[in-house]
This record gives sequence, C-alpha cells and structure tokens, in this order.
Amino acid sequence: MQRDAVDLWVHRGRTSARERFIRWRSKRWAVAQCAISAGVAWFLAHDVLGHPAPVFASIAAVVSLGTSYGQRLRRVAEVTLGVAMGVLLGDILVEVLGSGAWQITLIVGLAMSAALLLDAGVLFVNQAAVQSVFVAALLPTPGAALTRWTDALVGGAVALVAATAVPAAPLRRPRERAAVVIRKIAHLLRAAGDVMVEADPIHAMSVLAEARSTDGLIRELQAAADEGMAVVASSPFRVRHKPSVRQMAEIVEPLDRALRSTRVLVRQVAVAAYRGRPVPASYATLAFDLAEATDMLADELVKARNTSELAEAARPALFALGEASSMLERSQVMTAEGILLQLRSVIVDLLQLTGMGQFEATDALPPPPS
Repeated sequence: MQRDAVDLWVHRGRTSARERFIRWRSKRWAVAQCAISAGVAWFLAHDVLGHPAPVFASIAAVVSLGTSYGQRLRRVAEVTLGVAMGVLLGDILVEVLGSGAWQITLIVGLAMSAALLLDAGVLFVNQAAVQSVFVAALLPTPGAALTRWTDALVGGAVALVAATAVPAAPLRRPRERAAVVIRKIAHLLRAAGDVMVEADPIHAMSVLAEARSTDGLIRELQAAADEGMAVVASSPFRVRHKPSVRQMAEIVEPLDRALRSTRVLVRQVAVAAYRGRPVPASYATLAFDLAEATDMLADELVKARNTSELAEAARPALFALGEASSMLERSQVMTAEGILLQLRSVIVDLLQLTGMGQFEATDALPPPPS
C-alpha cells in the first residue's frame, strides 16, 4: 500500500511538472516581452530622461503587457490614467494636509472613489490608490510626483510598442485546440463503438468517466479563441488574419454542442452495457465510421484556410453517414433506439462545424424508417 502511494505521488509530481513546463512554454513569448520592455522602459527613463530611479517605468510596462494578449490596450490606458489620477490627488492633498496615517487613509479613499465615479476598471482604481500612497508616503520632494507620472507614460508607451509585436502562435492555437477537441470526439465515438461490441460495463464506466472530464477542452478552446481575437485587435501586423481567427472563434459553440452530444451518446451506451440491453452491431459500425470521418474533419481543419474549404472536404463523408443512418434497422429496445438517434445528432452537430445552420444540417439527414 505504501509503495503504491509513493508511485502515485511520483506519477502526479511528473505530471504536474510536465503541465507546468507546457504552461511556461505557452507563455514564454509574453514573458520575454515583459522582461525586455521592463529593461527598455528603465533605459529610456533613466538614461535618456535622467530620472534617478524610474522603477515605475518598468512596472507600468510589465503591468500593461501582462502574460495575456487580451485587452492590452485597455490595460495600458488604465495604468497610465490611474497613475495620473493617483499622482494628482496625492500631490495636491499632501501639499495641503501633509503626510501621515490619516492623510493616507483620506487620500486613498478619495482616489478610489474618484476612479469608481468615473466608471473605471479594476486596474484603473487600483493604480489610482497605489500611486496616491506612493506620493503621500515616499515622494515628499517637490516635482517627484510628476516624475513618477512621466515614468508611467514611458512604461505605457513601451508597452504599446511591444504589444504590436505578436508571434503567430496565438493565431494558430485556436485551430490547434479545435482539432484537439474534434479528435477527442472521434476517440469517444470509437470507444463507444467498442463498448457496443463488447457490452462490458466496466469499460463502459471508464469511457463515461473520460467523457465527463472533457469540459476543460472547451474552456481551453474558448481561451485560445479569445486570445487570438485579442491579438488581431491589438496588433496592426496581424489584422489580415482577423477573418480566419473569427471563423475559428465562431465554431466554438457548435463544437461545444458536438462534444456534449457525444457525451450523451457515451452515457446511453454505458447504460445499455450496464443493464445488458442489446445494441445492433450496425450501430457500432456507424460509430466507428463516424469516428473515422471525425478524425478526417480534424485533419482538414488544421489544413483548411477557411470553413468553405473545410465544408468541401468534410461534408460528403458526413452526408454519406447521415444517409446510412437512415437505412439502419430499428431496435425495439428503447436504449438502443436512443443510441441511434444520438449518433444522428452527433452527425448534425459535426455538419454545423462545416458552416451549415442548425435547420439546414438537420434537414440534410433523411428521416429513419418508421
């Protein structure tokens, strides 16, 4: 028992280390951007403008860029304006009231209240508060507050320039993540077909547990799509990729439905195996054929430049499977009948990935015999 616990701990440690490395690798460009921008901002403020310790120039650059491509321009604006408000209020009130505990309490309250009354974002509000504290507590000399504001402008300007330099990876990632989800659907369809053939309830429960753990795939896809849209919105050098990135963002919803339909199918197959309900062999064959077509859809998605190319490559196979599903024998067992209907539902969802609408995809499948 102790040996098993140690092995499990080692396995989890290796898995966690691998996941952390993958996370770092996906963010390494953003890390490099922040590091270089921090150094450039310091150089401009210290060596060019002659500020003695332009710490906030580097801080403003890093906070504005962050490790996410989303809303970078807004972050730059909020940091710069938040600093301006905090510095202004802090400088005025310190001149009138002096510096101390109760003065800082009053200054922070006024700075945050003013930012909130302007309907500012969280970063704006926080920066206004933080900078008012800096001015009240650490910048007693005249003119130092203005220097800090200038540092913020330098850091923000460096961040704006850096934000335009974006690698192609965030533009490829939505397509790659969508292909991962589609291949997972193909894997689950193939596993469901195996369960129909074997009627093994233990295997069925294992496949069902795997299907239920797929929510994270859609979240990752949505995050990749949002990041891609943020990149084309913030970088003038990537604007030409906007149509293709938008098309990838538009398939998130139908792909989510296709994955959900596949989970429902797996659950119905698991129930049939658990209760010993017979399922026609042709239903398993349809599941295997649909898995092959789904794998082909994933391959075409990676290669296609737009959804029209994807439609030309993938629709014929899905149409053929839809027609084949309408000619299969019907079962008197309700659970098996539900499996056939759910297989047809997955076909409809996959057709929508090729650009068809809900009703158009539904009408493309001939009705099954009564």
